[in-house]
Amino acid sequence: MANFVLIAVCIIAGMVFKATKSIHPDAHKGINTWILYLALPAVSFKYLPKVQWMAEMLFPVVATFLISVACFFFMKGYSRYKGYSGRSRSTLELVSGYSNTSFIGFPLVAAFYGENLLSIAVICDQTMFLALSTLGIIAAVKGGSRSGRISAQFILKRLVTFPPLIGCMAALVLSRFIDFSSAEPFFDKLAATVSPLALFSVGLQLKFNGWKKLIPQMSVSMLYKLLLAPALVLGLALLAGIKGDVAKITVFEAAMPTVVTSSIIAEQFRLNTKLTNLTIGFSIIVGLFTSAIWYHLTEFFF
Repeated sequence: MANFVLIAVCIIAGMVFKATKSIHPDAHKGINTWILYLALPAVSFKYLPKVQWMAEMLFPVVATFLISVACFFFMKGYSRYKGYSGRSRSTLELVSGYSNTSFIGFPLVAAFYGENLLSIAVICDQTMFLALSTLGIIAAVKGGSRSGRISAQFILKRLVTFPPLIGCMAALVLSRFIDFSSAEPFFDKLAATVSPLALFSVGLQLKFNGWKKLIPQMSVSMLYKLLLAPALVLGLALLAGIKGDVAKITVFEAAMPTVVTSSIIAEQFRLNTKLTNLTIGFSIIVGLFTSAIWYHLTEFFF
C-alpha cells in the first residue's frame, strides 16, 4: 500500500510544484541527470550480480523488440487508413512502441511483485533502451528529419554513452571479478532514490492542455501500448512455454505507459511534440489502472 501512496504523492507533488511555479521550469532536467548518472546504474549494481542467468532471460529481449516491430506495422496500417503523414505515423510509433520500464515500471513492479524482482525489470529496461535507441531513433529520423537518413555511428554513440547502459554492462562484467556485497548498503541508498525522484520528475513534465483534438491518436496509441502490446507478449510467453517471474515481469513491463524519453526524441527530430507529451501524460494515468489488470492476468496465467 505504501508504494501506491508513494506513486500518487510524488506525481501529484510534481504537478502542484509546476502549477504553482514553486520550482524552476527546467528542474526535471537536473533530477533526470541524477537518476540517469547515479540512481539507475546503482540499481544495476544492486540487482544484476544476483541474477541467476538462464535461457529464459532472453525472453524480455525478444519480447521488447517484438513490441516495437509489431507497432511499426500496426501504426503503418492505421496511418494509411486514416491518411496520416509520415510525421504523424512516426510520432505514433514512438509513443506506442516503447514502455516506461524504469520511471514508472520500477515503482509498480516493486509495488505489485516486490523489490526482489527488480532484477528482471532492469533487463527489460535496458532492452527497451536498446530498442528505443535503434528502432525508435530510425523511426523518428524518417518522420521528422529533412534528410531521412541516419548513420550507424550516431546510433552506436547513443548506446555507448548512455549512463544506465554503461552501469548495466559494468555491473555484469565487474561482478564476475569483484564481490560487491560490502557495497550493497551504498547501492541501496542510491537505488532508493529512483522511484520518488523519477515519479516527481514525471509529475513536473505532465501536460494536458489541448487534448480534445488529439483524442483519436491518443486513443489508438494507448490501445496498442497498454492493451495490445502486453497481450502480444502474454501470447508469446504461452506459446513459448515461458512461465514464472520472468514471464510475469516481462508482460507487466510491456504494459507500462509511454516512455518519457520519447518526448525528448520527438522534439529533437521535429515530430508532433504536443501529441507526444499528451500521450505520455494520459498513458500514465490510464496505465496506473490497467497495470492492476495485467498484474492479475499474469498471476492467473503464470
